[in-house]
Amino acid sequence: MNPRFDFQIHATDGKARTGTIRMRRGEIRTPAFMPVGTAGTVKAMKPQDVRATGADIILGNTYHLMLRPGAERVARLGGLHKFMNWDRPILTDSGGYQVMSLSDLRKITEEGVTFASHIDGSRHHLTPERSMEIQRLLGSDIVMCFDECPKIDQPRDVIARSMEMSMRWAKRSRDGFDSGGEHADASALFGIQQGALDQGLRKTSADALTDIGFDGYAIGGLAVGEGQEAMFATLDFAPGQLPVDRPRYLMGVGKPDDLVGAVERGVDMFDCVLPTRSGRNGQAFTWNGPLNMRNARHAEDTGPIDERCACPTCGTYSRAYIHHLIRSGEILGAMLLTEHNISFYQQLMQGMRDAIAEQRFAAFAADFRRDYLR
Repeated sequence: MNPRFDFQIHATDGKARTGTIRMRRGEIRTPAFMPVGTAGTVKAMKPQDVRATGADIILGNTYHLMLRPGAERVARLGGLHKFMNWDRPILTDSGGYQVMSLSDLRKITEEGVTFASHIDGSRHHLTPERSMEIQRLLGSDIVMCFDECPKIDQPRDVIARSMEMSMRWAKRSRDGFDSGGEHADASALFGIQQGALDQGLRKTSADALTDIGFDGYAIGGLAVGEGQEAMFATLDFAPGQLPVDRPRYLMGVGKPDDLVGAVERGVDMFDCVLPTRSGRNGQAFTWNGPLNMRNARHAEDTGPIDERCACPTCGTYSRAYIHHLIRSGEILGAMLLTEHNISFYQQLMQGMRDAIAEQRFAAFAADFRRDYLR
């Protein structure tokens, strides 16, 4: 039987690392990209097709699932894995980010957050303890601490107070998770570093999390509008403040060139809605940069979306046909583009893992940028 949680680094190349996380429900190859299954589904894809792209793990959203269909209901139905027919690891976020970004009439106190549902206006109270309980009811394999993610442009003292509260919530999350009995014995808990773009606040946060002790560490509070240059400047120091022998997870990132730059700076795990959302909106990611499949230049193009892509969409359907589907608003267009985009992201991750293992990551990154950003 696989262990509860074991992370082994197989090779490094500069700051870039490749390794394996071993858990009860399977192995996760790093660097890893986790497709986002917000409401118990990776939109427009069947679970077996998500797996076929090379995804080892997916992400579920605590906030959305607690509101609909409800964590207690998912538990009665056998847990999230059984409910959605995905038998491999699932990471669940804590709900904190969605509470901050989606909810109206929210009130934040030391105890937690009271908010109104964006669905029906019903009132809810989310605390570190309740977040741990919800993620336990869902049957999450990797549980995220409950934290606050302040806007990046707040004054330093506001960000500092928010970070300090998130660290107190991290300790309460740790205690709540540890009281979870069998679930705690089989799952992992990640802490979340905060501090916006400030190196000193990030270091204080990292030290507090390390003192508490977690299976992995996330870099939170980025990809919230600060731009790639500022994000990379923060990633120049933030991953190195976290324990070297634990996975480092950059939350909510990102574009393909974001992923390459973050791996270059020592990040191991990612999630983002971009490949699925873009697929539903007619955008395809390719090794030569993104394409707008609504564009008339594709109307009579019999070639694939990307000649270098090995996905079933590129092996079967032409740009012309996908252009037609997207322009016609056909559901199949969203399905095929999503399959392609998730496949492309997984091929990119595999390319980076191979390049790190073979000590040629700098050349891989340079070649990628030459073609993708041209």
